[in-house]
Amino acid sequence: MSDQADNRAPYAQIAAHYTELITSGELQPGSLLPSIKNLAQEWKVSTATAEKALRKLRTEGLVRGIHGIGTEVLDRPAPMSSGSQRQDRGRRSGSSWGSGERSDSHQAAVVPAPADVARALDIEPGSDVIRRRRVYRDRHGIVAHSTSWIPSWYGKLIPELAKNERLTGSTSLQLIAQATGRPVTHRIDTASARLLTPEDAQLLELDPAKPPAEPVVVMTAKFVDSESNIVEYGVDLGGPGRTWRTESDVAQ
Repeated sequence: MSDQADNRAPYAQIAAHYTELITSGELQPGSLLPSIKNLAQEWKVSTATAEKALRKLRTEGLVRGIHGIGTEVLDRPAPMSSGSQRQDRGRRSGSSWGSGERSDSHQAAVVPAPADVARALDIEPGSDVIRRRRVYRDRHGIVAHSTSWIPSWYGKLIPELAKNERLTGSTSLQLIAQATGRPVTHRIDTASARLLTPEDAQLLELDPAKPPAEPVVVMTAKFVDSESNIVEYGVDLGGPGRTWRTESDVAQ
């Protein structure tokens, strides 16, 4: 149990604790969660609150109830994150990783902007842009191949943006805001699905001659600063079988 202050309802705190254990792999598929009675005692809550926490985990597809046995952890890939969700993580912790994730294959280069990227960044096609790529993985495999496209003039202010290294301590958006004095004030997100092209398949480390027949999730995010400049355009290509999930409260 975490001792860190948490303003969420007790049932949500319990559910979040076990979500972290499950998605990080600390609780393996087939493991059993404590009983409602034991949860209530451990967290010093009512049995109704403990049951609500387990119900939330069941609703999210992380566990299942087995009559006469208990609550079992299921084996399923975690959903992928949107660019905005990764930005939120980065702002809070300095890392865009989700629970149980890591990133590798970090690459950066200055390249001519493809037509779709130029449109997104509102620049001329073929203009120089910084292309930053990385692969997010968890214990199930590739979560997403992520590409960030940044106008090249930011590289003159922040040389590390064009280096083949993972940024540590700050995200690209934080570095740009610090260098320009203009914070990112809003973002525009899209989500769609498409069949993989051979190039997509290579990015996801699949056989380009035999891409999966099922479409994958593709998410984009445009980040805009306080003077309406588009400072970054991100494209996340989801791994096969990955879904996108978001959650929000509903006002009563």
